[in-house]
Amino acid sequence: MRMKIPKPVYYLFFTISYLLFSSLSGCAFKKINRFRNITYSHSKPNQSQQLNLFTPHRQAGNLKEVFVFIHGGSWNSGKKSLYSFLGSRMARKGVVAVIISYPLSPGANYNQMAKASASAVKWVKENIQEYGGNPDRIFVSGHSAGGHLAALITVRSAYFDTLGVENPIKGAILIDAAGLDMYGYLQEEKLPANHTYLQTFTAHPTIWKAASPLYHLHSRLPPFLIYRGENTYPSIIKSNEKFVKALREFRPELPYQVLKGKKHIPMITQFIRSRNPLYEEIITFMQTAK
Repeated sequence: MRMKIPKPVYYLFFTISYLLFSSLSGCAFKKINRFRNITYSHSKPNQSQQLNLFTPHRQAGNLKEVFVFIHGGSWNSGKKSLYSFLGSRMARKGVVAVIISYPLSPGANYNQMAKASASAVKWVKENIQEYGGNPDRIFVSGHSAGGHLAALITVRSAYFDTLGVENPIKGAILIDAAGLDMYGYLQEEKLPANHTYLQTFTAHPTIWKAASPLYHLHSRLPPFLIYRGENTYPSIIKSNEKFVKALREFRPELPYQVLKGKKHIPMITQFIRSRNPLYEEIITFMQTAK
């Protein structure tokens, strides 16, 4: 059972470009504000991590909910610019959206990626009010490997402890998340020493467990909203089912949807359609989460 997550970014780029062209609607032309390549962290000398920000054009009224998205790509590929469609559509629906970059394997391991993701959320907490976002209503989301990182920094407040702040995440939205149980997956797979996942997660089972959100659940967790594709990869199905079962011990009301017929990549490209009803579900979840 391989955790086959497509690596080539060009495939996702082509899919997104095609769907964007074919799904333009009136909503797509509503004005929004875009702020690109804002540096949130200097993870290494001469190497910064950045984020893109999308806000409603007119921000009369209360501060808006904040949606922070972490992209996928097998922990070794992907870039924030591919997901501008998601930030734009969220902003047009009245949400302040943040799409982040983070260091990738083999230049970074999962722990460094999670630290960078937490640093991005810290930056959002400290600065988002200037852009009309509510610093007390920050939600994290991610697809695939990004779902793993979103879940990990939500359940493990240690990442924020090292930054000297309380965990500000008010809820998490996982979209066909990979890696929720890397410990179980890597134990079963017996991957060769040079495999990209072992570069990301090392060859040590104790670290695999530390990297797995499944083993860090507790009663003080914020609410989760979880989507999984019916026809996604078997490893993602297995880890999501285990994660949901364990999480419901603490959050019995957990909303978990298996989307009929959906494969892994379409689980994120479906959001190119601005009238996708999942937008309303996600925004309602953010507005009502306690």
